[in-house]
Amino acid sequence: MSWQPQPDGLNELLQCLRLSSSTSTQVQNEVQKRLESFNQIPDYNSYLTFILCGPLSPPEDDTVRSMAGLLLKNNVRLRLDDIPQEVIEYVKANIFNSVGDPMSMIRNTVSTVINQLVVDIGPSNWPEALSRLMELVDSPDMHTQEGAFATFDKLCQDIPRRLEQMDVGGAKPLDYMIPKFLSHIDSPNPKIRASALSCTNQFITAEMNALTMHLEGYVVALFKHATDTSSDVRKIVCQALVQLLASRPDVLLPHLASVVEFMLFSTQDKDEEDVALEACEFWLTFAEDPELVNHLRPYLPKVIPVLLSSMIYSEEDICILDTPEDDAAVPDKASDIKPHLLASKTHTHERSEETDGATGANGSKGKTGGGEEEDEESDEEDYDEDDDETYTEWNLRKCSAAALDVMAVAYEGEMMEVLLPYLKEKLFSQNWLDRESGILALGAIAEGCITAIEQHLPILMGFLINSLQDPKPLVRSITCWTIGRYSSWTIKEDATPEHKQQFFVPAMEGLLKMCLDNNKRVQEAGCSAFATLEEEAGEELIPFLGSILGNLVFAFNKYQQKNLLILYDAIGTLADAVSTALNNKAFIDILMPPLIDRWGKLDDQDPDLIPLLECMSSVVIAIGQGFLMYAQPVFERCVRIVKQSLIDFQNYRSDPNSFEEPDKTFLIVSLDLLSGLTQGLNTLVTELYQSSDPPVLNLLALCLQHPDPPVRQSSYALLGDTAISCFHILKPLLPNFMPALINHIEVEPRPAEVSVCNNAAWAAGEIALQAGPDMEQWVQPLMERIVPVLISQKAARSLTENSAVTIGRLAIVCPQLVAPHLQIFVSAWCSALTDIKDNEEKDSAFRGICAAIQLNPNGISSAFGYFLNSIARWQRPSEQLDLMFKNILVAFKNMSEGPAWDAQLGHLPPTIVARLKERYPI
Repeated sequence: MSWQPQPDGLNELLQCLRLSSSTSTQVQNEVQKRLESFNQIPDYNSYLTFILCGPLSPPEDDTVRSMAGLLLKNNVRLRLDDIPQEVIEYVKANIFNSVGDPMSMIRNTVSTVINQLVVDIGPSNWPEALSRLMELVDSPDMHTQEGAFATFDKLCQDIPRRLEQMDVGGAKPLDYMIPKFLSHIDSPNPKIRASALSCTNQFITAEMNALTMHLEGYVVALFKHATDTSSDVRKIVCQALVQLLASRPDVLLPHLASVVEFMLFSTQDKDEEDVALEACEFWLTFAEDPELVNHLRPYLPKVIPVLLSSMIYSEEDICILDTPEDDAAVPDKASDIKPHLLASKTHTHERSEETDGATGANGSKGKTGGGEEEDEESDEEDYDEDDDETYTEWNLRKCSAAALDVMAVAYEGEMMEVLLPYLKEKLFSQNWLDRESGILALGAIAEGCITAIEQHLPILMGFLINSLQDPKPLVRSITCWTIGRYSSWTIKEDATPEHKQQFFVPAMEGLLKMCLDNNKRVQEAGCSAFATLEEEAGEELIPFLGSILGNLVFAFNKYQQKNLLILYDAIGTLADAVSTALNNKAFIDILMPPLIDRWGKLDDQDPDLIPLLECMSSVVIAIGQGFLMYAQPVFERCVRIVKQSLIDFQNYRSDPNSFEEPDKTFLIVSLDLLSGLTQGLNTLVTELYQSSDPPVLNLLALCLQHPDPPVRQSSYALLGDTAISCFHILKPLLPNFMPALINHIEVEPRPAEVSVCNNAAWAAGEIALQAGPDMEQWVQPLMERIVPVLISQKAARSLTENSAVTIGRLAIVCPQLVAPHLQIFVSAWCSALTDIKDNEEKDSAFRGICAAIQLNPNGISSAFGYFLNSIARWQRPSEQLDLMFKNILVAFKNMSEGPAWDAQLGHLPPTIVARLKERYPI
């Protein structure tokens, strides 16, 4: 006998579901607890299925039925393993009953439940679901067709690869599904046409699959529906053409002229921006592929004007964004504040731009940022900055600007020739909307067309600085963004004092003025652009620090909550840029009072505390020991937050039903600020460590066991800084820390663990320098972990660099343990550090490797060319290192016959040989 609900239980559940729409918070909380308790009832999900799919007598409200379905979906997603098998079978047997429900809300809910079941059970474990859907898409009932296709659409989007790989008795279901989808592309129902196209689109790949044999017919169908009466269908056609361009351009290139004309037409669709946006993605995809660049070149004169016109604000945009001129005193709404993105501390190295034919690349330096290769901002992130955050979705304007940016990189001067007449017309238009879009376009081409446009920049920069006075806030704000894009030119490497005075100083002063504008959007744009200028200008800002700090500090009294978060970033960036120049009593007296005032007003769980802590990390490193008078309360509060975060996390792990998972961001930024204090105060931090309750290092040991990689990443940064500043406190606890540290160094860590491994390797080197010969017991296990990282072809560059430095430092303190292994790693070691700019870390690493070479000179015989190249790349080695280089080179020359030595040098580029002979008697 099939399962039937108990009337009392059914009525109780229905009553709960009806009350769930109550506007009373108390009622909602009570309902939530009651519904949560029902999960203890084995057949609870059968009740939910019965309510969703019926039959119920009398009929139930659709909202209640939909709520039951959403609870069912979430239970499948979160608790599938806890649901009895007989209940799963009941759900599977009955869920299809309402695929064709007359109400679209119910059809959609049912499709999400089926999708979740197939995703979590696995399509291969429930092939009957696909068979049933294949039957239902041919149903004469249009609602049933829609429901079945909606389910297929979700499945094809969520698990396309699993569907491709699925095999049932030697047959691949996708071989039958694709023809079925294609057969419905000409359906009279636009929803079916759209779903059939969308399902098929998910299988457009460069690899052979079930769609490949039908691809030509599919392209013909796409062209046929390019003028479909349904905008949803046209949008999906555009998506398909973009995917084909990215994955199978060979299919489109024979029809390129027609495709380009269609995409140009669709990009200008004024009635349907969704269609225009999807079409605009075509140009972005086209210009990003180097192999397609030449195919797009003939169409530039047509494409560029269309992109420019698509960058003008629409009437709807203006209604949303064109706020009153003076709104600085208007408090922000909670919806205005977007989540803060955290950059955890990672130790990386700055690379030299000079290569002399050697391998290497440019990089970035600092302890903030990613641990893998340099991160590149996506186009969406680049162009999210030019609009108000209440209107941040990716849109046609931003996509057009991003496409123009990518095209500028691809076509450079050729692009400039086409663009310049249109740009002049827009920039000097009487219509402020044209002017604004022209300024956006000028900013968009900054990277790619800098060489071609440089001759015009003296006039254009003057125009931009004057545009900061424009009466329209939207013009002033986009001008700030564009000046930020050209800030590197104002302070370029070969800039004369006159150039800086004419362009850099007015740009800096203009952006500072915009930071204090009476319009909040302009404040935001000015502050963000000024942070960009700070990064470019660096120490060039030092002569202006007094006025810069005065302006930024004045903003504390003017900004609302949202812009304060941007102000923190600008101050932190300034501290990074000018470094120890900030350690001046006059500057400290200007900057610290408002920061400490804000610090005191925020409680430990206030999200605004996060960017403030990040800002203070940069400030304390720059100010250094000048921060001492503020250090104790800041240090103690960080310790308190770390302690409470660990307690909250432990409570959550012990009883997740009673405790919410704490936000680990507070823990991370507190660890980073402790690291900043330790680095900035140096040995003066010792007293704070000694008086800490609970002891900082006890908390740190717990943090190193935290399951979240960003927490461990920041923890190892703090461990390394502690070794540098107060090693005598850390030394007795090394037996507690070293085993975990060694285990966190992996050859191929998961992507999320790369920065953890990176910081652990760096911390090991810092500990070695301080421990000296006492490091001996950990050298061998460290070498066993770190040498494979160094010689791996798959390791992130920052990880190989830190591994090389640490090996060198191990060789400083225990050369006799490192020297026997030279032959295994020394060529990779030289390659890893050759392009790193000269600094103390690199110097210490080379001193260590030289000490190992002196003990085992044969260890570098097979890699001697690498070693010579790495020596020649040094610009300013320390006296001690320079002498070690000299001794080693002379010794090797003396051991070699004249021709053999000349042959060694003959393998190197002439510039390297010349540099070696100039410095050393070889």
